[in-house]
This record gives sequence, C-alpha cells and structure tokens, in this order.
Amino acid sequence: MRLCSHLCCLMIFAGSFSIYADDRQLRAEKMLRQQLAIIVLVSDDERFIEHKKTLAAGTLTQKSLTAIELDIAQYWQDHQIPIRANTVQAEKDPFLRAMALEPQIEGFLQLQNRIRHLLWLSEQDWWQPISLEVLVRPGDKSQLIPVIVKRLWLLGDAKHTTSDSVILDDDVVIAIKRFQRRHGLTADGIIGPETVKWLNVSPQARARMLANNFVQRAEFMSQRSERFLVINIPAFEMELFNQGRVELASRVIVGKPYRPTPLLSSSISNVVINPSWRVPKKILYNDLLPQVRKDGHYINDRNFDVFDRQDKQVIRTAEQWSDLARGPFPYRFVQRPGINNTLGRYKFYFPNDHSVYLHDTVDPELFERSDRALSSGCIRVENVEGLANWMAAHLVKDKQTWVDRHRDRKRTQWFSLNSTLNVHLVYWTAWIDDANQVQFRNDIYQMNATNQLTAPASAQINDL
Repeated sequence: MRLCSHLCCLMIFAGSFSIYADDRQLRAEKMLRQQLAIIVLVSDDERFIEHKKTLAAGTLTQKSLTAIELDIAQYWQDHQIPIRANTVQAEKDPFLRAMALEPQIEGFLQLQNRIRHLLWLSEQDWWQPISLEVLVRPGDKSQLIPVIVKRLWLLGDAKHTTSDSVILDDDVVIAIKRFQRRHGLTADGIIGPETVKWLNVSPQARARMLANNFVQRAEFMSQRSERFLVINIPAFEMELFNQGRVELASRVIVGKPYRPTPLLSSSISNVVINPSWRVPKKILYNDLLPQVRKDGHYINDRNFDVFDRQDKQVIRTAEQWSDLARGPFPYRFVQRPGINNTLGRYKFYFPNDHSVYLHDTVDPELFERSDRALSSGCIRVENVEGLANWMAAHLVKDKQTWVDRHRDRKRTQWFSLNSTLNVHLVYWTAWIDDANQVQFRNDIYQMNATNQLTAPASAQINDL
C-alpha cells in the first residue's frame, strides 16, 4: 500500500510538472510571436516570416525553436538594440529564454500592445475608405459621422461608439481634435482633407509605420552619448537630452519639401551672437530678387549691404536696384545684425556640407502653424533663448565674457564653447509619447517609400 501511495504521488507530481512545463512553453511561444510580429513589419528577411508561420502552425520542434531564438537575438544585435540577457541558450526554461530576448528599451511593452491591437484591427473588415465632398464643421450634419466616430473609437480617440447621431456635436469634436493632435494637424475639430486622409490610413500601414520608426529610434538612442540635441524633422520638434532625460524642448521650423533639411550628425562648437546673414545664391535668386524687382527700397528697408565679386560694397538707388534685379545679378547680399535680422539673436554653428545651422527668427508667429516645413533648409528654433541659456550654463566657463558679448545688439560676436554639443537631424514619422499616445506625422519629404500616405481621390474635399 505504501509503495502504491508513493507511485501515485510521483505520477501526480509528474503530471503537474508536465502541465507547468507546457504552460511555460506556451507563454514562451506567445512572447516570441509578439516579437516576430514587430520584426516582420520591419524586416524583409524571409526567415522571420517562416518563423512566424512555424509558431502559428503549432509544429514547433526544439531545433526550430532554437533557430527562432537565435535569429531574433541576432536581429536586435544587428540593430544595436540591447536585450535583457545575452546568454539566451544557457537557460533551460523556454519562458525565461523568451523573456531574455526582449529589447531592454523604454516603451517596448507599449509598442507590443499597440502593434497587437493594430494587427487585430487589420484582420477586421472595418476600414473601408471614407469619402467626403465638403468640409464638415462643428454643428454640421453628415451621414458619415457614425462611421467616423466608430473609427475614432477603435483608434482610442473617442470615448464611445454607440451614437447614431449624424451631427458633429461637442463630444465628436473633442475626439476629432484629439485625433488631429496625434497626427500633427491643426486641432480645429473640422473634418477636412488631411483629417480624412489619416482616418483612411489602414491599421496595417499604421502598424508598419510604428514598428519601423520604433526600431529606427531605438537603434539611434542606443548609440548616443549622454548629452545631445535631436531635431525630428517631420515632427517639427527639438529635444535636448542630458543624462537620459529631456531637459529642453522646442518647436522648430524646417526646410520646405523642395528645399529639405538634410539628415546628418555633427556637433555645435560655436554660437554666433547677433549674426549677420550672408544670403545663399538660391535664396537670393528665388526669394529676394523678386522682392527687389517690385520695390528697390527692399534692400535698404531690410538692412542689406550689397557686394560685388571683389567684395566691394555697391551703392545704388532704389530704382537702379529694381532695374538691375531684372537681369544678370553679379552681386551678393549680406544682412546686417540687429533686431530685424532674419537669423535673429543667435546662430548655432555646426560643421556640415549643406550650410545649414540652427538659428533664431524674426517671424515667431510661424511656429503656430501645424505644418512648419517653411524654411530653405536651416532650422529655426522657437525656444532659442532657452537653448542659448542652457549652453551658457553647461558649455561656457567664462560667463562674464558671454554676458559682455550680448551688450551691443548690432555687433556680431563669435563665441567658442568650452565643450561641444552633438546635434542629430533625424526623420521619425511615428512614435509613442510620454502619455502613452501613438503619434503619427506626415512623410513631408517622401522618404519612406513604403509609408507614403496620400489621400485617395474620394478623399479630396472642396472648401465650400
């Protein structure tokens, strides 16, 4: 009897252990599927598609499991993204091995949840194109309002989806504004072409954008120094990181689509206080000379000096300048420093082959626009005083000289920093913000071929 009892206990224990082991295996496979869902959206490597199929088919062997684990680990390593542990195969528990493979970066869990939700949405037949012929303003009626409300609810912008009202009422306007802010649009509550375009972007396309940009940003951040400045061009935003946290942020203005701000990395070593502006040829011919043709006083009114090819200043009457601007123009413009200078109070110089830099502006009202691709390539910084003060506090030893060089507003002063500040011009069109909200932005330079978002013909709206 005693032997039988022991055997029964052993059988029960063995059965419990088997169930426990199976549960660990299933949880491990789930974690691997979630990682592969992200990788497949980003990578065109057929191995990951096959791995995903193997996990879905339920025909996993120890050999195929090992191959999946090693390929996932290699993928993150190739992108210089740290994972929880590098000794994956030394662990016998499949669940612990799967955990060890997860990228050890902030926001990865939120990314997994968002991707999983978007991919689930993509499996439903809910994303038929929305077509509007006119703008729908707050208080207007449209038979498509219930469809739009449901879509906003599915994307997390509306609180409910039960209303059959065809009126763009206050609750719907709040949801529309929330959606518009998450897509970098003017939050006016009006359903217009850009809002419709983004409402029509499929969940699959959103998942792909989010995954691609997350991997790009994670790879970028893993290689950065402790202190750096990053300008995200499509977001029109600047952030200054110090010891892993954002110490300064600002809206910026970047280059127009036909005069794009380049992607590059450099370091700021000098600040120009009260800069003069040597007008580039392209800007001279495309922007300034048309103004001079209309009114020759433009040169004097905007405090420009004109020089010939021998660097001798040229003096002419307003009428003469207007006439000269109509033909060949062998001169260059330099705008004197002062309160009306186009570059404003500061110019932050960093070496590059594109002659771009950060600077102040005399048109601060432009920062209120949602689309701030307005410059000729340089970056205008709204919080330019904050950036200058941060540099003075952290990168300048001789504080008194810094102060002294600010006294004469009409005199250009170059100031060499005691330490450089790395600056990176990047291009991210999707991310998860600090409030756990997914942000999307237009591909303003059409750099992401697979993510180009264009409104279908049915989404074109007339402003009646």
